[in-house]
Amino acid sequence: MKVVIQRVIKSSVRINNKEVAKIGKGFLILLGISKDDNFEKADYIIKKIYNLRVFSDENDKMNLSIQDINGELLIVSQFTLYADCKKGNRPSFINAAPPEEAEKIYEYFINECKKNNLKVETGEFGADMKVELINDGPVTIILEN
Repeated sequence: MKVVIQRVIKSSVRINNKEVAKIGKGFLILLGISKDDNFEKADYIIKKIYNLRVFSDENDKMNLSIQDINGELLIVSQFTLYADCKKGNRPSFINAAPPEEAEKIYEYFINECKKNNLKVETGEFGADMKVELINDGPVTIILEN
């Protein structure tokens, strides 16, 4: 599992020119699922996301978690995180999970995140999405498991 976490001031997703998701201060999470991923790996990543201390405290130190600030999450599936560009110029996605397997883990990931009492918005699995964000910092963290 590969996750790109961007600390944002705001972020949104549009599909067919219609806004389908929008958050304020929090994380935009780009979620890539490999053919070797499972629910346990998702649990590990979720725990990391909820405990990352990357928001500023009263002393302007990155010392607060998404939970501490009551932040929001926007979760977007992104199989292209598993692009292999070692050979040629056209990426191979051989390591990405097949869509039917990836969608199960994606839905599990979303449902588990919603259990933590923060606002959770999502894109649409497999859709052509337009993602907008204002990266705060910029702070971008990549997690792999």
